Amino acid sequence: MTYAVKELYATLQGEGAQTGRAAVFCRFTGCNLWSGLERDRPGAVCQFCDTDFVGTDGPGGGRFSDAATLAAAARRLWDTECATGASSGAADGEGGCAAGDPFVVCTGGEPLLQLDEPLIEAFHALGFAVAVETNGTIAAPAGLDWICVSPKGGARLVQRRGDELKLVYRQPGAAPEEFAGLDFTHFFLQPMDGPDREAHTVAAIRYCLAHPRWRLSVQTHKYLGLR
Repeated sequence: MTYAVKELYATLQGEGAQTGRAAVFCRFTGCNLWSGLERDRPGAVCQFCDTDFVGTDGPGGGRFSDAATLAAAARRLWDTECATGASSGAADGEGGCAAGDPFVVCTGGEPLLQLDEPLIEAFHALGFAVAVETNGTIAAPAGLDWICVSPKGGARLVQRRGDELKLVYRQPGAAPEEFAGLDFTHFFLQPMDGPDREAHTVAAIRYCLAHPRWRLSVQTHKYLGLR
């Protein structure tokens, strides 16, 4: 299988339970809830997406001929731009998500349109712990070390368990109480970006205070100027 990647880059994770962690981000092209083109936004299932996932023209992006080639490109970024200390859980091919492991975050768009078991195995073979950030409309393949699901109102949620549920708040048709009973370790509310971000942030803070199971996730990379 070939893989179409918008961009591949090293940074710090800016949101959720892994905030502040060094990572290589692998942003796949394509999504099943929006074409990524502004002319199609009004009819999209998810109308608030703020990510460019169209094409393969981003830094490090391109079409990769196989899983080993893409994994090797990610490992080169880790070795040149992140700490190169010894890995723990993932280096032996058994997975794990311990702090200090080489860490790759597969995102999009919707990464599960492309991320498959051969690619997960190729990442593991090079020492990575493998995370996915998905809208949850496609079942996750086996072998992932960290599953973050961000449900979208109006979309059928298929992936109903994982490590982290990160709900953009406030969005129509996606009230937090609809998801609070699912099988996740962490529950986050993340204020919706845009012109009403301040109001959404205040509302999220109030909700988390009233429902302590939920924690606030802030997109720190936007405040810090990180990618």
